[in-house]
Amino acid sequence: MTAYEYLLVDDEPGGVRLITLNRPDKLNSWNDAMRAEMAHAIEQVARSSEIKAVIIAGKGRAFSAGEDVSEMESLGASGTRPFRSVLRHLHHVFDTIEELEVPVIAAIDGVAAGGGVELALSCDFRVMGAGSRFVMPEVRVGLIPGSGGCSRLVKHVGLGRAKELVMLGAAIDAKEAREIGLATRIVPQGSALAGARELAGELAKLAPLAIGMAKMVLNTCADIDAHTGRRLERLGQSVLKTTEDHIEGARAFATKRLPEWKAR
Repeated sequence: MTAYEYLLVDDEPGGVRLITLNRPDKLNSWNDAMRAEMAHAIEQVARSSEIKAVIIAGKGRAFSAGEDVSEMESLGASGTRPFRSVLRHLHHVFDTIEELEVPVIAAIDGVAAGGGVELALSCDFRVMGAGSRFVMPEVRVGLIPGSGGCSRLVKHVGLGRAKELVMLGAAIDAKEAREIGLATRIVPQGSALAGARELAGELAKLAPLAIGMAKMVLNTCADIDAHTGRRLERLGQSVLKTTEDHIEGARAFATKRLPEWKAR
């Protein structure tokens, strides 16, 4: 297991990998080194055949406060760091999380702001502590969410609510996040990681090839017309029909036993 400066990575029972953002003194805000470490950690997940679910959490009292404000001045026309290059790197990290063929769960206790919200949106599920908040403050510093915060948010909550959150720089609590479709589950404050572990355990027991196919098809269907989406899901079903996991799953169902999945 690779040792990182700004991430903690642990393998848990049942094929669950836990990745914890580890800059608690900075509310787990992003810097270049953390971005590079996350890119590497996610690539390791993509290469593994043993991992069945991923949890991303934050150490301390925040999930992630987004980009490190103290480093913002060095970005842009007058700065020493190329803004568009940094942004492309962050885009790539979040896109790779979204494209992993294993389910990814964000365990959110405390605030998720800016890029922290965008990280959560790139995950498949979001388990929130009851006292947690989503905040999109970019317009308050003359920016907009630029790493999926607009495009993914529209898909989750619709255009009207996305405009409200982005253009007003609004904050919403866990209850409202659940009501508009951003939060998957609400748990008592301080127990988001426990809730995420419970959800990961449920997902890890299911057919891994089917889970990966479902994720790919659903993500793609969000970007294409309904007719093409139906053709894609039929193709995915045809592929899964030929797998050993489908045969095993059908036999286990018929004989009322737990299936033994072979593939990832």
